[in-house]
Amino acid sequence: MPLRSALLVGIALGTPLAAQETAAPRAPVLQTGDVIDFGADTLSYSDNDQIVTATGAVRLDRERNRLTADEVTYNRATGQVEARGQVVTTDADGNRAYGDRVILSESLRDGAIDNILLVLQDGGRLAARSAVRVDGRSTLDHATYSPCPVEGDDGCPRTPDWQIEAVTVVHDPVKHRISYRQARFRLFGRTVAALPAFSHPDGGAPNSTGLLAPEVGYRNGLGFSLATPINIALGPDRQLTVTPWFYSEVQPALEVKARQLFATGAVQARAFFTYAPLTVYAPDGFTQLTRGDAFRGYFETNGQFQHSAEWRSTFSVRLTTDNTFNPRYGVDYDDTLRSTYALERFRANSYLSISGWFFQGLRPGDRRRATPFVLPLIDYRWVPDARPFGGQLTVVANTLVLSRNGGQNERRGVASIQWDRSVFTPLGQRVTFSLLGRSDVFDVADASLATLRRYAGRDGVHARAVPLGAVDVEWPFAGPLYGGEQTITPRAQLVSAPLRLNQAYPDEDSRAIAFEDVSLFALNRFSGYDRIEGGSRVNYGVTYRYTRPRLALEAEVGQSYRFDGRQANFPLGTGLTTAWSDIVGRTTVKYGNWFEATHRFRIDERTRHVRRNEADIVLGSRQTYLTIGYARVVNAIVIEDLPNLEELRLGGRAAFLKHWSVFGSTTVDLTTARLQPGLTTDGFSPIRHRFGFQYEDDCLRFGVAWRRNYISYGDYRAGNTYLLTLAFKNLGR
Repeated sequence: MPLRSALLVGIALGTPLAAQETAAPRAPVLQTGDVIDFGADTLSYSDNDQIVTATGAVRLDRERNRLTADEVTYNRATGQVEARGQVVTTDADGNRAYGDRVILSESLRDGAIDNILLVLQDGGRLAARSAVRVDGRSTLDHATYSPCPVEGDDGCPRTPDWQIEAVTVVHDPVKHRISYRQARFRLFGRTVAALPAFSHPDGGAPNSTGLLAPEVGYRNGLGFSLATPINIALGPDRQLTVTPWFYSEVQPALEVKARQLFATGAVQARAFFTYAPLTVYAPDGFTQLTRGDAFRGYFETNGQFQHSAEWRSTFSVRLTTDNTFNPRYGVDYDDTLRSTYALERFRANSYLSISGWFFQGLRPGDRRRATPFVLPLIDYRWVPDARPFGGQLTVVANTLVLSRNGGQNERRGVASIQWDRSVFTPLGQRVTFSLLGRSDVFDVADASLATLRRYAGRDGVHARAVPLGAVDVEWPFAGPLYGGEQTITPRAQLVSAPLRLNQAYPDEDSRAIAFEDVSLFALNRFSGYDRIEGGSRVNYGVTYRYTRPRLALEAEVGQSYRFDGRQANFPLGTGLTTAWSDIVGRTTVKYGNWFEATHRFRIDERTRHVRRNEADIVLGSRQTYLTIGYARVVNAIVIEDLPNLEELRLGGRAAFLKHWSVFGSTTVDLTTARLQPGLTTDGFSPIRHRFGFQYEDDCLRFGVAWRRNYISYGDYRAGNTYLLTLAFKNLGR
């Protein structure tokens, strides 16, 4: 029967268990009040030798250190604990040591082990002839380290993918580091490198100093590249990563990343810079000028701080020295960089945001003096608990100051209150009544410098008041069908507001107009505050839904009719410029977790030609999948100079042989001269491709990727990029 801790502690501290003691024991490490949790099948004690012997499922626990064995003897005179048979010791960090025979101090932390197998917390293993542990630091003799499995799926022994063999190995759990002397690195059973002195993290620390996995590749215009990142642990909550980049055709570059955790948030920053030849565009946006060697680089930082339960700050800064540095050096391919700061307050029924925005345009025609910056931008939304006349109130306020050094400037204040109430009729219709009252004040300066006349306001202070009312009726019909349930819901909405609401007012935030199913029943189909859709109109449509186990189908189609013709001030190409709008719709089909397809369309009301045709399909699982995207847009928004286009996107990944995968993606421009007059392409113009393969198991990742870009501008040239990745678990991280 198991004996408990008080018995063993009493023995260790000299508490009498027999009539008398034959000798005075030495001063023990254990002190009065120390607790050892103990269990064993049998226990014996020899007065003459002062030896306690425990046998059968022996377990000792002290200060999160544990020992289990078939037999344990404790010598009170020497303070030595010896364990035999299926011995396992576990330290406070969760690292486990297996051995045939273990000799420990009575603290259970220090000792020696024969024929040891040390299993670290993250799954890495160290096997050795023998080991000695002092103050938790283990020194192993003729040891082998590997985090890789040593057994196959069938339970048979297998050679680890990689391992390090060394004459001496030291594991320091405090520094979370494994050090080697006279080591060899073996890959798939073959020695590939000699390592006279080498160390790496043991995987138990979130942050360690050392070399990270190198990156080898080839990029058109830069040549062959080699990155050798070095991680510097500045503390448990901060780190710095310095990466020299070496190229065969241009000067080297340096990348620096920094991360810092605080009690209330986190910040990270990145800088990538070099001194290299620079090509820029002249003010006409077409002529390229070579400026010789110059400092070129990119900087970004972002973070978030939680000031209290309600308040938080979020910021992001992105800056670059020139238009082509980012794509040339593989940083990113964005044509506009956005920097912002936002102070936000969240409450159960309200939201407040005070923010600022700065933009850096990278397209050839972008002019810095015409690029706006916004400070401040204030948004407020409040949903009061009160429900007047059974309806829900929503209060919205917005103010903005938008400035340019060489363009139109705008200051704006908006306040609105909206009341909504839904009721159900005896026949099952849901009727929603909406009332909106809104007032705006604009102060416009330098309107003559607006990029397009349509977006210009009139200089001076202007104000408008907007009353709006709407009635929305939905009438669902539901019933069973083929083991599932179908619902057909006709819907009609009447909206009325004054006409000519947008005269004298600039348009800075309402230029992106996408007339589709999700905006069909919006009270204002302009995307921002600067423009308001006025006049009276009726929106109508029908939604069909069908659901059964593993299958879901939803389709929607609708249209608008404007009673006052073309007074809505929508630009050509939006499908909203005539009394009868274009017909818009969407169909979504989902089957289980492996198939989902969405199709959106817009049909010209007069000619019945398809003006917008989009399809997105996802097929497969997380490991093996195929994505297909197709878009065809005809009669695009003319004022924005957005051309007609037809585009195909394909992407996919296939997993095979358990650890292997192949992946790829492509984007192809299918636009022809018939669709967009003036083009010289044949209707099949690749934009970019990507293809690669990868091997990944529990301890090794290896991959090769190829990317081909077909677009050139500035000193960023079309061409190929190759990337080789090789990473070992716990090495280079």
